[in-house]
Amino acid sequence: MGDRSLKATAAGIEIAKIALTTKKLTQEKLMELVDVQSRSTISNFFTGKPVDRQIFVTICEKLEINWQEISRQLPSQSGKGTESESIDIEALVKLARERCAGDIQKRCGTMRVLDMEQPVALSDIYTDVNILEKITRNQRKDLEELRAVCGIEEFDRWGLSGIKQKRVEGIEAVRNHSKLMILGKPGAGKTTFLKFLAMSCISGKAFTDFIPVFVTLKDFADRENRPSLLQFLTGEFSQWDIEVEPILKSGRALVLLDGLDEVRAEYDDRALREIREFARNYSESKVVVTCRIATKEYTFEQFTDVEIADFDERQIATFSGNWFCKKEIKSEDFLAKLEQNNRVQQLATSPLLLTLLCLAFEESGKFSANRSELYKEGLDALLRKWDSKRRIRRDSVYQNLSVQKKEDMLSQIALAAFERGDYFVKQRQLEDYICDFIRNTANAKTDDEELQLDSEAVLKSIEAQHGLFVERARGIYSFSHLTFHEYFAARQIVVSTSPSKLEAALQNLVTHITDKRWREVILLSVGMAREADDLLLLMKRKIDSLLADDEKLQGFLAWADEKSRSLETEYTLLDVRAYCFTIPINLNLYPTIEIDSNLAIQRYQDDKFFLNLDPALIDSLEKALDIEKTIDRALELACEKIMDFAINLGLNLALSLNFDKYFNLALNKAIEFVKEIAGDTLYRHLQDLKYSLPDSNQDEAEWKKWWKISGKEWISEFRQVLIEHRNIGHDWQLTKEQRDKLKQYYEANQLLVECLKSDCYVRRETRQEIEESLLLPSVSSKR
Repeated sequence: MGDRSLKATAAGIEIAKIALTTKKLTQEKLMELVDVQSRSTISNFFTGKPVDRQIFVTICEKLEINWQEISRQLPSQSGKGTESESIDIEALVKLARERCAGDIQKRCGTMRVLDMEQPVALSDIYTDVNILEKITRNQRKDLEELRAVCGIEEFDRWGLSGIKQKRVEGIEAVRNHSKLMILGKPGAGKTTFLKFLAMSCISGKAFTDFIPVFVTLKDFADRENRPSLLQFLTGEFSQWDIEVEPILKSGRALVLLDGLDEVRAEYDDRALREIREFARNYSESKVVVTCRIATKEYTFEQFTDVEIADFDERQIATFSGNWFCKKEIKSEDFLAKLEQNNRVQQLATSPLLLTLLCLAFEESGKFSANRSELYKEGLDALLRKWDSKRRIRRDSVYQNLSVQKKEDMLSQIALAAFERGDYFVKQRQLEDYICDFIRNTANAKTDDEELQLDSEAVLKSIEAQHGLFVERARGIYSFSHLTFHEYFAARQIVVSTSPSKLEAALQNLVTHITDKRWREVILLSVGMAREADDLLLLMKRKIDSLLADDEKLQGFLAWADEKSRSLETEYTLLDVRAYCFTIPINLNLYPTIEIDSNLAIQRYQDDKFFLNLDPALIDSLEKALDIEKTIDRALELACEKIMDFAINLGLNLALSLNFDKYFNLALNKAIEFVKEIAGDTLYRHLQDLKYSLPDSNQDEAEWKKWWKISGKEWISEFRQVLIEHRNIGHDWQLTKEQRDKLKQYYEANQLLVECLKSDCYVRRETRQEIEESLLLPSVSSKR
C-alpha cells in the first residue's frame, strides 16, 4: 500500500484555527514545533490542501486535536482507501453561532415599516403571533353557513372573533414541525416572525442548538449566476470562514426562507425546485418558508401548511402596550379610543394596519374625526406603500391598472355588493364584477373566455398583493374588513360617480338613512365629499319627512322645543331640546344628540328600574343633574313612571312589591327637590296630592281598595299639576308604530349631527341652518 496524504475538511480547518488561537501560536511557531522546513506545508494544512500523512498527524498532535476528526484521507495511487469526514459538530455549531451573531442582529434585530422615522428594536415591539393549523380558505362552508357563523350584525367584528379555530403559538408550531410553510395576508407579520425566530435562536432563548439561517428569497432568486440554494448559503457563510453543509446535514440549521411570493414570476420555477431539493437533501434541518396566502398554489410534499392568524384583542393590547411604553401617550388611551369605534378596532387585527394606527395616534393622541382620511391612509399602505417601500415588483395582468383604476374597480364592486346586502360573495360572482369593470378599460380583451381568465387572475392578485379580498371558505370571498367594504362603497357614490349622475346617487343614498347597515357608508360619504352641503341638506330633508305626516308626533316635537326654550341653562338650545325629547317616553336612546361636546346628560336607561323599586331609585334621584332640569327629572322618574308602572303592570303586582312604601319615598324625595328649587305654588300642590293619599301605615287591603277606586283619578290630577307648572307629564299615548318612527327619527338626527362633527367640509351657513332646525316640527302643531 502506498503512502497516503491527508487534507483537512472545511469544518476541520475551523477547529484547527480555534486550537491555534487557543494555544496562542502562529503558523511560523507551529512550523518550528513540527520541525518542517517549508512554510507552505503549514499553509497547505490551513487551506485544505494535501499534506503528508505523518506531518498532518504531527501538526494535529501539537495542536492537541484529533487528526481523524478533522481530516479527509486521500486515496493512494492504487485508488483504494476510505473517506472519513467525522468532525466535531458541537464545536462547529458553537463557532458558527459566535461568528454569525452580529449579522443576524444587524439583519433581524430591528424593524422599520411605513412612515416610521427610524428603526425600532424588534424586542421592544414584537408581539407573539398565533398560528391556525387549518387554512381558512380550505374550509368547506356555503354562504348560509358563513352567515350563520358570522351574522350580518356581527360582521364588523369578524377579525376579532369570526369562525373559531384552534390557535397555537407560532414558536410552538416551528418546534412541532421540521418543515413549515407559513401563509398569511399582506402585513400579517410573517417577516417579523421569522426575524423573531432568528433573534430567539442566536440569543439563546429558543433553538439554542441551532444555527439561524435567514434568507430573503427575492435576494436569492435575483442573484447573478443563478446559484443553487446551497451555493447561495455557502457564499453567505464564507464571510465567516464556516462550511455550512456539515451543519445542514447534521440537522443543526434553522433555515428561514422569507417571502416566496416576492420572487419574480420568471424565477418561480427555479426557486420552487431549489426549495424542494434543499428540503429533501437536508431533511434533518428545520426549514420555515413564508408566503402570502393565495399567491400561487404552491405544493411542497415535505411541508406542513399553516396560516398566521389575525391579532386578537389580547395581542392588540400587548402590541400597543409595547409601542407606547416609552412615549408620553399611554396605551390605555389608545385602546379606549379603539373600543369606542369597532370599525377602527377591526383594522387593528392586522399588524401592519395596527402599526399605522399607532403612528397616527402618536401624532395627536386621537384619531382623525374624519374617519375616511384614516381609512384612506390604511388603504394607501396596502395599495401603494407596502410593496414599493421594499422595492417589490409584482407580475400580473393586474399591474396594468393604475392605482386609481384599482380603487375605481374596488369601489364599483363594493357598492354593487353592498346594495345587494352581500358581505360574502361567491368567487364566480366576484369575477363577474371584476369582468364588468376591466372590459371597459384600455386594451381589454374582447373574447369572453380570455376576459374571464383575466378576471380570475385579477381577483387572485388583489388577494395576494393587497389582502383586500379574503377567501373566507373555499370559493367564497369578502373584503378583508367591513371597514374597507364600506369605504369603497362610499367612494363609488361620492368620488367615482360622474357629475351628471351625482345628485341621483346622493338622493338614493339618503333613502337608507334609517337603515343601520348604511350608517357608516353615509358617514364616510360625507367625509369624502369635496363639499358636503348638498348631501347634508338632503339628509336633513329626508329626516324631517319621517314625521311630517303624523300630527301627534309633530305636536310632540313642538312641545320639546317649547319646553327647551323655557329652561335657563348654559347649554345650546339643541342640546336642551334633545334632552327634553327623551324625558317623557322611554325610547332607550343612546347616545344623546349634542353639539356641545362638554355636555354629558345622564339618563336612567335600565329596564330593571320597573321591577326593582328599592333604595336604588332614591340613589338615582340623588345623582340627578345639577341644573334646573333636575326638577323635571326627579318628578318624571319618581312619580310619573311609577304611576305608569302601577297601571300597566297591574295593581296586585305593584302592591306585592311594597309599592306603597317605595312610592311614598320617591314622592317625598321629589317634593324635597321642588321645595329647594321651585316655587311655593308647585310645592303646595304636590303636598296636597301627597295628603290625599291613604296613610302608608294602612294595611294592604286598604291600599288595594283605594287604588282601585281613586288611583287613576289621582294620577290624572298629578299629571295636570305637572303640565300646569312644569309643562311635563303629558300622556302622549303613542302607538308602537309611532314610537318606532320617533326612535328612527332621533337616531337619524344623531347620524346627521355626527356627520357635522366629522370634520367634513361644509359652508358655515349650511352648518348653522341645519343645527338650528334639528328636532323641530316641520309644521305648526298644537297638542
